[in-house]
Amino acid sequence: MEHHAPTFEWLGLTFNGSNILMTIIAATIVFLIAVLATRTISMRPTGAQNVMEWIIDFVKNIIGSTMDWKTGSLFLPLGITLLMYVFVSNMLGLPFAIIVGDEHELWWKSPTADPVITLTLAAMVVALSHYYGVKLHGPKEYAKGFFKPMSFLFPLKVIEEFSNTLTLGLRLYGNIFAGEILLGLLAGLAVNGYETGIFSGIVGTLASVIPMMIWQAFSIFVGAIQAFIFTMLTMVYMAHKVSHDH
Repeated sequence: MEHHAPTFEWLGLTFNGSNILMTIIAATIVFLIAVLATRTISMRPTGAQNVMEWIIDFVKNIIGSTMDWKTGSLFLPLGITLLMYVFVSNMLGLPFAIIVGDEHELWWKSPTADPVITLTLAAMVVALSHYYGVKLHGPKEYAKGFFKPMSFLFPLKVIEEFSNTLTLGLRLYGNIFAGEILLGLLAGLAVNGYETGIFSGIVGTLASVIPMMIWQAFSIFVGAIQAFIFTMLTMVYMAHKVSHDH
């Protein structure tokens, strides 16, 4: 079934209603998880506090593998937020999709299955890396890094900034979007089968249920890996900008 994004105009600009809705939902879920996990902190953590402490330790290890902790501690909140937000966003579209109205408007999906969202996240990460590079090194010293080790490499370093943004955003988008497309095709195999007869419907359902369950489990794994990769590359970019040899 073909579908399209619900859009509306405001102040002469066109907005994607699904992106706005799903971004708010993902951010709300991350916020609630963080609040509930840290509401009652004890010396012997249990339940949600255990999960949150594991996430913090996990992000600390990511940062520690890319830069010294004295500098990297600045990016711990960023790393935790990105890891949780990207993971939750990747998971939202796995259980189901909600298509509304005769125009088949897709309202419920993973926000990271849209290149606008992933490229915006990537642009934010790259912009933050420049910000902290200037903040920690000063504008003059930071600018010199683009001409090291040889000045003629400056155009390549500028191109690298754009390529980093594209690859960081499109890698996440491609993996999540492809997973949702395949889930949609498997679901359609059963639904479309019933249109041609009961026997075909039963065969279509049996043929799609097992692959769908397998693919959903694999998609959870892919979503977790992509959240890890996005956070890891964010810290790599940060380390590159704030390191003394930039």
